[in-house]
Amino acid sequence: MTTAPLPPIEDERTFARQAMIVLAVSAVLRLALGASVPLFPDEAYYWEWSRRLAGGYFDHPPMIALLIAGGTALFGDSPIGVRILPILASSTAGLAIALTAWELAGARAARYAAYTFAVVPMAAAGLILATPDAPLLTAISWTLYAVVRALGAPVGSAAATRWWLVGGLAIGAAMASKFTGVFVPFALLLALLWHAPLRARFREPGPYLAVLLASLVMLPVLWWNAAHDWIAFRFQIGHGLGSSARESLLQRELNLVGGQLALVTPILFGLLIAAVRRALGTPREERRFALATIASFCALFFVYSATRRNVEPNWPAIAWIPAIIVLAASRTVSRSVWEWRGVALAGGLTVVLLLHVVHPILPLPARRDQVSLAYGWDAMARQLDSARALRPAAHLAANRYQDAAMLALHLPGHDSVTALNLGGRRNQYDLWSRFTDRARVGDDLLLLLEIPRQGGLPGPIRRLDGHFTAIDSSAVIPLRRGGEEVGRRRLWTLTGWRGTWPADSTDPRRP
Repeated sequence: MTTAPLPPIEDERTFARQAMIVLAVSAVLRLALGASVPLFPDEAYYWEWSRRLAGGYFDHPPMIALLIAGGTALFGDSPIGVRILPILASSTAGLAIALTAWELAGARAARYAAYTFAVVPMAAAGLILATPDAPLLTAISWTLYAVVRALGAPVGSAAATRWWLVGGLAIGAAMASKFTGVFVPFALLLALLWHAPLRARFREPGPYLAVLLASLVMLPVLWWNAAHDWIAFRFQIGHGLGSSARESLLQRELNLVGGQLALVTPILFGLLIAAVRRALGTPREERRFALATIASFCALFFVYSATRRNVEPNWPAIAWIPAIIVLAASRTVSRSVWEWRGVALAGGLTVVLLLHVVHPILPLPARRDQVSLAYGWDAMARQLDSARALRPAAHLAANRYQDAAMLALHLPGHDSVTALNLGGRRNQYDLWSRFTDRARVGDDLLLLLEIPRQGGLPGPIRRLDGHFTAIDSSAVIPLRRGGEEVGRRRLWTLTGWRGTWPADSTDPRRP
């Protein structure tokens, strides 16, 4: 069997330099966008977490809150303050992916991995936001690099042990970002059990030390959950494997595929799946086989999850990180035409998406455009602040956690706003001090609510009727992006709390 000649040293340096340039440029662009685009509701929710640091939260572990707290300590409660550390962290994910591809197949593979990661919407757009996915994908990328280095070192060697320890630290950070990080070590365990040559790794101390170190990193998360009746674990199991879906099984699976086509774009979607399949069929390439097993396990889990309920598009992103490395490492010579077409298509679609984020260019009604959810809250908060000036002792609340967080973010002084969660899903606001914990009989409540599409009184007002001496509404307050209306809210004044609360308001510690 003939092998392709190795590229000259100068070519290696050129490929490496090109990879670093594209990663640096993409990081700068994400920072620029992160500074200029208003925060989205979920980001505001995580910002609220950062103001109350803890070992865990109702929805996720605490890593995103720690990153936001660090950024806002440096740059204040601004978009760049909230996003800077998540963006910088996720930018290093591209470096880890490129280094892993280099370790497997050289600098040319590293360059293609860097290009691919830089342009797929999953990273180019998704990792601008301060969400748990940013530290999750970052930590998983470094975990995979450490695993590849460990598997490339002699069994039982000091080098292998060192890299296993790095991997343990990284996967601990991944699980402290989002619980789905646990799929990576389970998938790696499956690869070690499945492939006979890899079973020798069970005879070295590294994997066991990695598990111990990861457990130590997760200890604060476990401690917090133990003290809160394992609420985050119970919520996520129900959230990911619940059976409350209204759509048919076929529709849920099609939604899953459609979300992934948007996440990595159609050409790369096919190329990544084909590369993973080839690597699974080539077990003699042990490290690529392990990465392909991880990608397959993570992807198949969400295929199964879709049999239970709808899968959010970002959930399977953890499968695409090892898949990108496998695709990049599948060649040590020139890329195919379709591989470059995949990068070009992803880059083009990402440019359109990012331009739309900055200024609407796609023909989407504002009410159906997810980007528009970030706009209009400054004016909304000013209206609420003016109403509060007439009742300075009144408590401030919204019903949805997203609205409560956005109001707190945009109010002068970032005053506390409670989410009542009447009729909605439980969340972290139920574990913090609530209106009934703070208020005294006779207190007033200023409550901002969405306007029901079918008309009539909002559900929370119907449920609170009788628990206050008077309930009055004020004018409608629009949310606008530019001159186009995004949504509408109405401010309600609830006067004279009677000290009672709706009987069907369930125990918040029962998700």
